[in-house]
Amino acid sequence: MVPRFFAENVSAFVKALLDCDKSQAKQAFSELSSRYPIAITRNLNAAKQWIRGRARGTEGCGLVASSKAMRLKPYAIDIRASVNPVHYFLNDRDDTRSSYYLEDAATEFQVQGLELDWVCVAWCGDFRFNGSGWDYRDFRGDRWCNISNPDNRVYLRNAYRVLLTRARQGMVIFVPPGDTADPTRSPAFYDATFNYFNELGISVLE
Repeated sequence: MVPRFFAENVSAFVKALLDCDKSQAKQAFSELSSRYPIAITRNLNAAKQWIRGRARGTEGCGLVASSKAMRLKPYAIDIRASVNPVHYFLNDRDDTRSSYYLEDAATEFQVQGLELDWVCVAWCGDFRFNGSGWDYRDFRGDRWCNISNPDNRVYLRNAYRVLLTRARQGMVIFVPPGDTADPTRSPAFYDATFNYFNELGISVLE
């Protein structure tokens, strides 16, 4: 289990990040980074290699994503595929249904109240930084639609809070590069989010 001190620091960092309080997020990250590594990348394979390179022995690792992350399918992450938490958390590393395989992404529903040692958080266009705050989106039919209901906005924000606080020892955040040929995955949906994380001092994996 992550020491209480680091659990509180991770929570403080995530809160500041979600509050868009850059100065507080930078400070919290600087206090964490030497013993709780966090990285960002536009390359999912690099994220998986980073995770696997750090998980030792029986340390658990896994892939997580928001339940509204509907446009991660091009990266073989389909959050509509059912994930059995028993198999995901308890099966060994040779089982394709286990978190170790880094194939099935558990959502906030499956990971609420549970932890892994190392986590890869796959970001999507549902929750995107706009330069000063967050835009909230729901994918309906063939396009992203604005979420205007305050309660639904709070829920989505909380979903990402859950995902960002599941790792005991460290995490990597995969922010897709987007695709100019796909209007549902415009690079503009992701670039500001990636740049925001980078401005907080989070190291970048190529």
